[in-house]
Amino acid sequence: MLNQTASPPRASRGLIRMLGVGFGLAVIVGSTIGIGILRTPGLVAGQLASPGAILAVWMVGGVYTLVGAACLVELGTMLPEAGGYYVYARRAFGDTVGFAVGWTDWITYCAVLGYVSIAIGEFTALLGPSLGGYEKTVSMVALAALAALQLAGLRVSSRFQEITTAVKCAAFLAVVAAAIVFAPAAHAQSASASQASSFSGLIVALQSVVITYGGWQSGLYFSEEDRDPDRNLPRSMIGGVAAVIVVYLLVNLALLAVLPIGDLARSTLPAADAAQMLVGGRGRAIITILSIVSLPPMLNAILMIGTRILFAMGRDRLLWPRAASVTVRGTPAAAMLATTVVALALVATGTFQRLVAVVAFFLAANYLVCCLALIVLRWREPDRARPFRAWGYPWSAAVVLAGAAAFLVGAAVGDPIDAAGALALLALGFVVRAAANAVRVAQSS
Repeated sequence: MLNQTASPPRASRGLIRMLGVGFGLAVIVGSTIGIGILRTPGLVAGQLASPGAILAVWMVGGVYTLVGAACLVELGTMLPEAGGYYVYARRAFGDTVGFAVGWTDWITYCAVLGYVSIAIGEFTALLGPSLGGYEKTVSMVALAALAALQLAGLRVSSRFQEITTAVKCAAFLAVVAAAIVFAPAAHAQSASASQASSFSGLIVALQSVVITYGGWQSGLYFSEEDRDPDRNLPRSMIGGVAAVIVVYLLVNLALLAVLPIGDLARSTLPAADAAQMLVGGRGRAIITILSIVSLPPMLNAILMIGTRILFAMGRDRLLWPRAASVTVRGTPAAAMLATTVVALALVATGTFQRLVAVVAFFLAANYLVCCLALIVLRWREPDRARPFRAWGYPWSAAVVLAGAAAFLVGAAVGDPIDAAGALALLALGFVVRAAANAVRVAQSS
């Protein structure tokens, strides 16, 4: 009896392997499809001259994303550990670069948690005007509710992700089908066409499209909890990106069927304008509901991802070791609570708005580091088992790396103030790490 009492609790034994392809697809689709696809088609149409060019750019952006997914799946199956980008950067470049990627990736997801939470509050207030002025409260309640869901365990939170993503996809496809079926007679595109395309416009359109595909990497963060990552991760990553490409093309086809291209190009929320054209004043309410439906699976996925990043850094003792504790139900509770508290603070203070601009730099930088990690590990560890190999390597890796470098340069040159803020936030991370190390040393002495 004494030995049984003294045995370590389940919480100290790590994550639970219970996830499969269904969750992988749900977390990728759920964290990718959101408000962006309801807004971005107008911006893209404003840069291009024809429906064919618009659809081609969405397809090119999707193929680029798919190639990037195939490249990083190699790393995910080679190193099936929780933490995603952090794991690959640390393996290829050591603790310092690994911490830099992990810290900035975690901050990125905390900022996005704040952004998505506020979006829930704002859209809810649009449907219920009596909630006007309480958007922050609604946002914080929604985030706290999902944190409570996480504490119920991995089985509950993963099932929630699967169900809400299925509902989201069904809602999007229903709206798309209605738009195509009930679209008005063909419009005279030439009468309201946008200006001729330019090379700079094409680049802006492509950048906007690739950003709208953001979230495709989500499955990488859960490979340690997958029952068979060698088989499931490639299926979920490639299948998830392919599903998003199909949905995005269908949404654009529906918008082009309803709106003349000139109207589409001038619209800041083309989905709402299209719905209003079809059903009148109720159109904007329908798109508001669709927006709300799209957000819970995104919020749940982002909270789970942020938690896994902090868990991985804690386990490697690059931040607080306590973050690596796991409940009997498979939730890294300390990491989840820390992530939630930081996100709630960002919502309460409004600082998430500033961070969202800053973290665009981190998204580009961390993706670039991981593309380099793929190349470095191919060279340094050629004999390591790779259950999945990147398609068309090294050319595929070169294309993805060039795109990542272009996005990073664009982020730095286009917004140097926020790029400098990102570097300051990175420096703060090393201060936090030093403080955590000092506390750990003091406690052990």
